[in-house]
Parts: sequence; structure tokens; C-alpha cells
Amino acid sequence: MNKGLLLAGLLTSAACGATAYPLQVTDLDGNVIRLDHEPQHVILQDGRDVLALALLDRDDPFKRVVAWNNLPKKQDTQTWDLLKQRWPQSTKIVDMGFNDQGQVNLESVLAQKPDLMIAQLRAKSALQQSGVLETLKGLNIPVLFIDYELHPKENTARSVALLGQVLNREKEATDYAGFYQQRLQQLDRAIAQVKHKPTVFIEPIAGNSDNCCFTHGHNGWGGLVEAVGGKNIGSALLPGNAGFVSLEKIIAMKPDVYIMTGSKRPNPGVLPFGYNTSPDQVSATFSGLLNRTGLKQIAPVANGRVYGVYHHFYNHPYNIIGMEILAKDLYPQAFAGLDPSADFHYLVTHFTRLPDAPATFSYP
Repeated sequence: MNKGLLLAGLLTSAACGATAYPLQVTDLDGNVIRLDHEPQHVILQDGRDVLALALLDRDDPFKRVVAWNNLPKKQDTQTWDLLKQRWPQSTKIVDMGFNDQGQVNLESVLAQKPDLMIAQLRAKSALQQSGVLETLKGLNIPVLFIDYELHPKENTARSVALLGQVLNREKEATDYAGFYQQRLQQLDRAIAQVKHKPTVFIEPIAGNSDNCCFTHGHNGWGGLVEAVGGKNIGSALLPGNAGFVSLEKIIAMKPDVYIMTGSKRPNPGVLPFGYNTSPDQVSATFSGLLNRTGLKQIAPVANGRVYGVYHHFYNHPYNIIGMEILAKDLYPQAFAGLDPSADFHYLVTHFTRLPDAPATFSYP
């Protein structure tokens, strides 16, 4: 089925009002899911999906969550600080792991009597191999696969619309999906007018490893680079979704732009993008990363075409802001008037009840 038609169908359905149960939907993996009632006890395989729930259960995105993999606490401490201050009950939710290797304490999860698991499509293979999916199926606990990472441009709005339908939050989902599609179409129209599409090397979580250089292929940040028309070096060099490529290969590929991502985490060498961080705090780390051995041989480092961006814009439905930041970095003249920070402020204040705290999401 045409993806555009499917999204239109989901949004049209959403405009009709409250979800009627029993409900049958098709998830992003093509699985037909039947729900006898509105889910009230939800597992989040990827805890960052609480930011998707913030678009839907706006007053309390944790109200249905009974177990999760608290990735914000592990990988983005500023966001976790805001979440637990705004919703203190979040600290009492079972943090059961459910990582991409499928490792989980199922006993602690099942004790919460879940009626739905929301999972990222990228984790399907690991959840299958570990037996988690089979166990949940045997207990009649449906698993709903969504996706912002493998095919971000195609699947993000679809995933939000699907979640809105499943969770009986169709109006909220329609409102956000409309905003998302409008901003995406504006980007597409402007990018289509640009003749030269730059070659890009993107280094996610720059500084998290002593080795250079980690990157993404067609998915994740690589997918976002491609979504805004860039030629992603990782897509050309990696056999899988992510991995390391040599400095020599990067130099040989002659990128036009070099981008590093980061967020506040235990490793102090990573760019501390996110809430309650100033550009000055980012600047010191940014300069240190540029001084790593051999990087000045990469053309954009020598030419001043290096940029930084908040890492977690790639793995939740606010990735439209990440695309806007990339568009400004790749096409500074075409997008001189674009203001991703203002769009993020609008997103948070119009579609969520998240605190509108000061933040640094890009540099310079």
C-alpha cells in the first residue's frame, strides 16, 4: 500500500474522533495487531518514546507506562532531570532494560500486567532472538512496532498517527502530524531548488570513543542526512546500520560538511548538547574534538564546515528539528531564515506539556 495513502488514511481516521475498540491496526512491521480495549499498562522498549507519548498523553506521558528502558537517564541526563521534576512519579516506574540486544528481566515486567509493548522496529531482530517476542505472544500481550530511525522521513508521522489511534489520542496525533508534514514539505521544496547536494560525514556521539570514526549508514543520523538531500558517507562505506570507518577513507571521500552529535552523558568528552546547556559549554568540547589526531586533514575541518547537533533528535518524533538544523548546516544560504530553535519552542509549547527550558541544540 502506498505510504502516503496509508498516512492519509490514518489521519482521516484520527479526525473522526475517539478510537473504537476492539481495534485492529497494522504496525510499521506489517503485523496486524488487535486490541480489545484502550491500553492502560504500556511497556516502552525504548524509553525515549516517552517523548512521543508527551505529544499524545500531554498532561502526563507516564500515566500508562508501567515498565521502560530509561534511556534518558543513561544517555541524556538533562532531559531526564526535566522529566522527573515535571512528573516525579516517573522515578518509580520499573526500569527493566529491554535494550537492543533483547536483554530484559521479563519477570519484573510481567508483574506490572502490561497490555501493550511499544517497540522500535530496529530492535525486532534482537527481541526475536532473545525469545522476548515469543514470550509476549504466548501471554497475549501485543507488540506494536513503530519507527523513527530506520526510515525517519517516511515513518515518523506514520508512527505518531498509529500511536494516536492505538492510544485513543487521535486528535493530538493529527495535530502534530500536520505540523510535522508541513515543516517537512517546506524543507523538501527548498532543497529541491538547490543544485549542489553536499557529501557529508556525520559522527554520532563524537568523543564517546577514542577511535575515529563512528558513523551511521542509511538509518539514524545517516537517514536524516539523506532526508535533507545530503550524500552520507556512512551509507556508502558501511555494510550495516552503524560502525567505524577509517580516517583515511573519510579523507578520500572528500566530504563538504562534517557534523558531530552529542548529549550530556557520563563521558565528559562528548558534546553536552541539550537542556540547560550554554553555547560556551559546548564550545570548549567542540574545539577539543576538532584537535583530535588527523582530523585537520579532513577538508571541512580545514575549511570551517564543521557543525554540532543534539544527538537525540534522530530517535524520536521531534526529528524534524534535527532535519531543520541539518538543512541550515548543509545549505546555509538557502536556509538563512530558518530558525529551528523557534520551531522547537513552538513544538514544545503547542503539542506537549514539557517544560520549555533553555537549551542548546546546535553549534556554532
